[in-house]
Amino acid sequence: MADTNSPTQSPLRLPLFRALWIATIVSNVGTWMHDAGAGWLMTSLSDAPIMVALVQAATTLPMFLFALPGGALADIVDRRRLLILAQLWALICAGLLALATFQGLTGPGLLLGLTFALATGAALSAPAFQAIVPELVPKSALPEAISLNSLGINISRAIGPALGGFIIAAAGPAAVFALNALSVLGVWIVLIAWKRDAKPATLPAEHFTGALRAGARYVRHSPALRTVLIRSVGFFVFASALWAFVPIIARRELGLGAAEYGALLGSMGAGAIVGAVLLPHVRKVLSANGLTVAATLLFAAVSTALAFAHSFAQAASCMALAGMAWITMLSSFNVAAQTAAPSWVKARALAINLLVFQGSMAAGSAGWGFAAGHLGIPDTLLIAASGMVLALGLALRWQIKGDMAGNIAPSSHWPSPIVAVDSPTDRGPVMITVEYLIDPALKADFIRAMRTLRRIRHRDGAISWALYEDAAEPGRMVESFVLESWLEHLRQHERVTHADREDQEAVRGFHLGTEPPLVRHLIAP
Repeated sequence: MADTNSPTQSPLRLPLFRALWIATIVSNVGTWMHDAGAGWLMTSLSDAPIMVALVQAATTLPMFLFALPGGALADIVDRRRLLILAQLWALICAGLLALATFQGLTGPGLLLGLTFALATGAALSAPAFQAIVPELVPKSALPEAISLNSLGINISRAIGPALGGFIIAAAGPAAVFALNALSVLGVWIVLIAWKRDAKPATLPAEHFTGALRAGARYVRHSPALRTVLIRSVGFFVFASALWAFVPIIARRELGLGAAEYGALLGSMGAGAIVGAVLLPHVRKVLSANGLTVAATLLFAAVSTALAFAHSFAQAASCMALAGMAWITMLSSFNVAAQTAAPSWVKARALAINLLVFQGSMAAGSAGWGFAAGHLGIPDTLLIAASGMVLALGLALRWQIKGDMAGNIAPSSHWPSPIVAVDSPTDRGPVMITVEYLIDPALKADFIRAMRTLRRIRHRDGAISWALYEDAAEPGRMVESFVLESWLEHLRQHERVTHADREDQEAVRGFHLGTEPPLVRHLIAP
């Protein structure tokens, strides 16, 4: 695990991060080659357009179905082992597809089934891959590490399809599938060699369904994560228009061939590379929120310009600038999501962030496609660009910050509860009450401060929360919250952070007397 107190240094100077970054790029190139090979092979196996479309569906659908379950698994099992198993799964599926295709046994059903299986492995492992980044680099290097990961995706996207097309022409789709299987080995070897310094668990792991509920509850009651998700929707729904129309603009509006279309996409990848190089320097000048505003304005301007592009050079210039803005937004939102979620729920939070991204892109693309059928592509792109600018109003209320949720490291400042009953771990529900004595004249201020505490209780496991005032003694306030079991309350002890401690101390500042507020733990018989 990276030393979070070490001086700032480039993530690529860290051997483990560097090896995994390079291996992941190679693996992603193999994935893009597979996508090209699967689509091409399906055109040889079936004349039905729906079958070709189903290849894309088999590639994208698993992310919607399995990203959140993958996030839950990554938070309750060893992430390194989960990733190793996922790479082994990918190796087996890609190897079977290559072998079957070499033998001439691959039909439409087998191609779709193994493509779906490959994408399922990727969906289950995607949250874990994102969640391990803070373990590989110091906290100060996290933004650059996330930018580099986004850059790696763009590099593989630029190389993979073109390389896949060349190999298909030279040796056929089976060779592409075989190379995809081999591309997995680098990641698998790096993960095997990684000696992960995992913190030993003091409590039993969460159950899978409970972990899913806990992840959704955390996101619901985390203002920082809600901010990231709201801003993501506000950008990606409108930005999806450019992605949806690039193939049509290239082929119909500009009359480009396949090679020129590939070069057009490569321009966006090149822009992303330049953007990733410039990002660390720009972050010294602009705040995180200002950076997202500037990138959004650039992407909107590029979308407008692309609507009126009449040559390859103009379109390529637009795509290069779009790549710079795109990687800035991806990096900014990913950094914000990473810093808004503690380790115990990080993979689930990142999985939900991934679902929102994919959902916004899918819904936006479908909606803009429908609009273009009635308005035409140029007008639709102008509307999308205008919507993107108008959505910047969200940046006033929901601001992206460099450190979204403060210090989210565990504080362990809650004292261990006194237990006199036998084996309470699996018993429940459990009610916790906290009695405060306050100045009645400050009751309104106290209630406002308690709203933050209510959110923290819900976020960390409470299924209900309430605040009462003693009718016979003004100023005696009783907070109560209920959890499903005693074990969930013990987990609540582990989840409380340094940022939470500051909020709790603000509430306890209202408490009168020398003794702390009286806490009671009540377990259902």
